[in-house]
Amino acid sequence: MEHGETAVEHHLTMANEDYLECIVRIECEDGNDNEAGIRSVDIAQRLDVSKASVNKAITALKTQGMVEQSHYGKVRLTSLGREIGSAVWRRHRMLRAFLVDELGVDFDRADSEACVMEHALSEDTMNRWLSHLEESGISIDD
Repeated sequence: MEHGETAVEHHLTMANEDYLECIVRIECEDGNDNEAGIRSVDIAQRLDVSKASVNKAITALKTQGMVEQSHYGKVRLTSLGREIGSAVWRRHRMLRAFLVDELGVDFDRADSEACVMEHALSEDTMNRWLSHLEESGISIDD
């Protein structure tokens, strides 16, 4: 399987990609131990959705081998889930950096719009854009 094709081959919805991205972000931003897992309520709060919505999404992601969760336990990304979630988060940061640094868009608006845009472009286009930005000295690191 080629890098970048995993989300397409697994037929993930934009919402499911957002859940994977959210889990990666919680792990990164909160310094959580990957092995400890993430509570469903934390995902619900971060995405501003109901716990029932999180449970439905987690069930779908478990079926596709993206996450693991024991009955009512914490959610843990599989290596594939982490790969896809990390790729979506990277695209998000790249788009946000471009909107803020190159176009002067307000950070909050750029963050919101990057969330929509990150799903619309092909991996090839995103990789080309990322390379261009990196060559131009634009950093996507937070």
